[in-house]
Amino acid sequence: MYRTDKRLVEENIFKTVMMLSCLGVIAIFLLMMATVIAKGAGGLSIKLLTTAPTGGYIAGAASGGILNAILGSVYLALGATFLAGLVAIPVSLFINVYLKKDSRLATFIRFSFDVLWGIPSIVYGAFGFMIMLFFHMRASLLAGIITIALLELPIMTRAADGVLKMVPLELKEVSLSLGATRFETAFRVIFKQALPGILTAVLIGFGRGIGDAAAVLLTTGYTDSLPTSLLRPAATLPLAIFFQLGTPFPEVQQMAYTSALVLMLIILAISILSRVLTKRMHKHILR
Repeated sequence: MYRTDKRLVEENIFKTVMMLSCLGVIAIFLLMMATVIAKGAGGLSIKLLTTAPTGGYIAGAASGGILNAILGSVYLALGATFLAGLVAIPVSLFINVYLKKDSRLATFIRFSFDVLWGIPSIVYGAFGFMIMLFFHMRASLLAGIITIALLELPIMTRAADGVLKMVPLELKEVSLSLGATRFETAFRVIFKQALPGILTAVLIGFGRGIGDAAAVLLTTGYTDSLPTSLLRPAATLPLAIFFQLGTPFPEVQQMAYTSALVLMLIILAISILSRVLTKRMHKHILR
């Protein structure tokens, strides 16, 4: 009787802690959203989203818009996600199809990506800057894409790996027993079965890439011009927010909160798109 009461008390305590933690996370999210909306919604306009800056933020002339930063962020994240996906998805399939579940090589690969995931983004920026110096490159959109791709790689790989580990082992065995090669099993069976989860992993990487500032601070540069070349500097929304908030001019700081609102709306749209596509693809998944 005493043991039963003690277990119930422990359960209620941990249940309360979990509920308070969830409420805390929700409260922080709502407070952040409310702050950005309250300070940034007033400056949101069609002109802001469709024109590039003309006066320069450093001088305090907040004329024009943030189209350069929006396009730069989208180009940067799309290019980096594409490069990271070309490596992350095959590596995840290799671990789960070609290697045994508890092999030393699979364990080492997963451990390596876990370590890479934990490295601060500014370190990726410094590494990308070293690569630029080695190849005598200037700050450019291409350098930023490569740096962000390295940042997204461990995130996408481990997320996709977690999804692929949930695919039933029997599906793999049946495919091999019917005469399919490991390559055919990986891309025609396992990949299709885990496609909704892999898509989520790709979008997680995209969301991380479009919102990172430290990794592109040293590699992408910044410019008021629209991005027209991979070899030229490009503006991004995180850096636009960083530079705008650093000025003493209230009208420029107002634009920073509007830029933050636009960035949050883009990430929110990505999350909603991820859920919609995942729901539609789930009907093709074996249960």
